[in-house]
Amino acid sequence: MAPQTAPVSTVETMAGPIAGPVYLDYNATAPLRPEAKAAVLEALAAPANPSSVHRFGRAARALASRARAQVAALVGAEPKRVVFTSGGTEANNLALRLAIRQGGAKSLVVAAIEHDSVLRPARLLAAELGLPLREVPAGSDGIVPPAAMAAALDQAPRPALVALMLANNETGAIQPVAEVTRLAHAAGALVLTDAVQAAGKIPVDLAALGCDFLTLSAHKLGGPTGAGALVLRDDWTPAPLIAGGGQELGMRAGTENLSGIAGFGAAAEAARLALPMEAPRLATLRDRLQGLMLAACPKAAIYGAVVHGGVAARLPNTLCIGLPGLPAETQVMALDLAGVAVSAGSACSSGKVTPSHVLTAMGLPEQAAREALRFSLGWATTPEDIERAAAAWIALADRKLK
Repeated sequence: MAPQTAPVSTVETMAGPIAGPVYLDYNATAPLRPEAKAAVLEALAAPANPSSVHRFGRAARALASRARAQVAALVGAEPKRVVFTSGGTEANNLALRLAIRQGGAKSLVVAAIEHDSVLRPARLLAAELGLPLREVPAGSDGIVPPAAMAAALDQAPRPALVALMLANNETGAIQPVAEVTRLAHAAGALVLTDAVQAAGKIPVDLAALGCDFLTLSAHKLGGPTGAGALVLRDDWTPAPLIAGGGQELGMRAGTENLSGIAGFGAAAEAARLALPMEAPRLATLRDRLQGLMLAACPKAAIYGAVVHGGVAARLPNTLCIGLPGLPAETQVMALDLAGVAVSAGSACSSGKVTPSHVLTAMGLPEQAAREALRFSLGWATTPEDIERAAAAWIALADRKLK
């Protein structure tokens, strides 16, 4: 399906059109979809609190209810079990606390490739409460083996909480959540699935996955920042992170972020409706980008590009590629100067660059984990974007490595 609008338009000058920057960092944040923008503006015009009982409050509550149904439809859930949060990070933290406080989890079994919003609170809670924590690495293909998860679960005090994301944010590798969930439930464990990167890019069905907690984020699929959701398979006793009113099933106190919620719902619906055509379109563009880059840097040459997680089933929009001998941060800066926005496989915090924990969990040496870039496409990506990105990266490789 052709994109509706581009996040950066072409500028007309007296000399003719000048192409704007190319944005290929959708896994970080997707540009706001026009449907989401319209819904945000509609909600901003609502003058009331959704908890108020008068007609204005009821109208505001109707907007939130519509969004709840739209988000639920994206993952095949019941609207009454969608709890809106400030984003995927809060949703993951809330799920972990629910599993421990109300689910009675006595240990944690977590995939080592999880996002920091799962790994860090899991480590903190384990240390704070004295809970055993096992982090299970992935194979070289980027997939966490179900047998390895089961082995770790066998050694964990029961009941346990198992955390396995649906698709990795760096490699795009799709994880065997349904199989791991079956193994976990047979051992009496609860399962948390971070579906932040997967939702809107591949079909997501809560019933088919079988997980107990599923988390989402609006801005990853073209909604506004500041909105996310925890989706529950069953009814749960509230264990709010913040005490206050009884909003969101009693699990998240505070007046609802109505505009963010409304935009989230609209983005979820737009992504769901576009998915059958959008997924193959993005896969074609991603494969074109990968093909151009690999052809320019064949493995038989002095240097060669390496696709991380490329042999596994991946998100259709994601390419994680390493270029030996060239640090990722150098590549990111050079591409940015060339008008192409991408992310490094390694994270940068307070000026200190560290190797990607995802790639090291796959068994890659630290040096290789420092050389990976992530190209992530989305709803406004065009074929011209792909050609320009490939040309910029190839020129960089030729200039730096020859």
